[in-house]
Amino acid sequence: MDMLTRWTLLTPVDAAALALLVLGYWGIGWRIEHPGRRPSVTVLMAEYRREWMRGMVERDPRIFDAQIVASLRQGTSFFASTCLLAVGGVLALIGNTEPLQGVAEGFGGTAVPAVLWQIKLVPVALFLTHAFLKFVWAQRVFGYCSVMMAAVPNDPADPRSMPRAMRAAELNIRAAWNFNRGLRAMYFALGAVAWLLGPWGLIAATLVVLWLVWSREFASVPRAVLLDEG
Repeated sequence: MDMLTRWTLLTPVDAAALALLVLGYWGIGWRIEHPGRRPSVTVLMAEYRREWMRGMVERDPRIFDAQIVASLRQGTSFFASTCLLAVGGVLALIGNTEPLQGVAEGFGGTAVPAVLWQIKLVPVALFLTHAFLKFVWAQRVFGYCSVMMAAVPNDPADPRSMPRAMRAAELNIRAAWNFNRGLRAMYFALGAVAWLLGPWGLIAATLVVLWLVWSREFASVPRAVLLDEG
């Protein structure tokens, strides 16, 4: 069975559900990073990261700052490792869909072609792979940030101090945004698993994931705390 024939096994509703998943991931990501008048948690945190680097210039010693970056890198490494294990598990399941076929027959009493299960697992693997790559890049950029922070002179009066600190802040922000993109990809990977229940399951799961991501960025308690200047 060639690739074109395999994809013809999907219904128009399947295609619409898959399109919603992909467009939802792209759309919510763009909205979070370009929020307009209502800033997201990601955008609010970017300014706090700049404030962090401004404060670092006058802090002596800077062990506290180094510990924070080390903690951020540790969390990034954990999620990268988790994604790598998850990708391996999904690829193993794509190679052997018998457990899924058994469950489907137990619930519905009808046999589903193995290739259909494989197709429905592909988006899960792709989202997890995308998340892994984002986490790896975030880890590397956090490393760049660490080096730039170390290059900030200990003398606050040095004309190089603030410009280098601001460059470290921008590297920190870029690393954090890639980390957030990796997390969103993991959320959507979990939503993509619902495709195994059918196209309507995928549509419902995508809407739930979109609401979850949106609410955490635009309607969460942490956002209210970040906005509180009191």
